[in-house]
Amino acid sequence: MARPKAAAGTPATVALTAAGIPFAAHPYEHDPAAPSFGLEAAEALGVEPDRVFKTLLADTDLGLVVGVVPVTGMLDLKALAASVGAKRASMADPAVAERRTGYVVGGISPIGQKTRHVTVVDETAQLFDTVFVSGGKRGFDIELAPADLLAATGAAYAPIAK
Repeated sequence: MARPKAAAGTPATVALTAAGIPFAAHPYEHDPAAPSFGLEAAEALGVEPDRVFKTLLADTDLGLVVGVVPVTGMLDLKALAASVGAKRASMADPAVAERRTGYVVGGISPIGQKTRHVTVVDETAQLFDTVFVSGGKRGFDIELAPADLLAATGAAYAPIAK
């Protein structure tokens, strides 16, 4: 009997498909010289930058935590720590983030990570019918409803952007 072929796509799209969560794939031409991957995505896809969210990993006294915030803002580390009951948070080492998520920096998706982490999505995501997050590689975003993003990641909303 032949072995089944692995599903095509990134771990994020495979996870969404397996969970039956609707999403739209949005590939675009990535410029390695772009100063901001998120703002580059918003411009390339022709969407409001506030609807495009970046995925950041923070190291807390409770372990690594994923923060998902609009590309127009920054992650408030104190607010992220408080939202998960930690005392402190600092940005995770990029090499650790890549190793633990299975994605490269600039293409880290909150969905389909190699190791599942506690995830917090900035509450502003609720303002939109759909939001954009990295699809798991540079030059590839996925669009989905904020509630579906929470379902796919086990996340909670909190005010974690500044």
